[in-house]
Amino acid sequence: MNDFSDAWQRHKGKIIGIVLGLIIGLIIIAIGFFRALFVVLCAVLGYYIGMALDNGQSLRDLLDRILPPGSR
Repeated sequence: MNDFSDAWQRHKGKIIGIVLGLIIGLIIIAIGFFRALFVVLCAVLGYYIGMALDNGQSLRDLLDRILPPGSR
């Protein structure tokens, strides 16, 4: 167990990159490039929104930054 923990600490970025690359590759094979690109873009957008909410930003402020201002 200690060997795995040491390997994880030293190579965390590489392991995550390999797993993400494998998952994205399988998605591209299964549903095609443009659909996979859409799925990846949705995941990145979800990560961005979740990170902003975790940092205490309100959803309304976040949407005001992303979308053009409208009349209220």
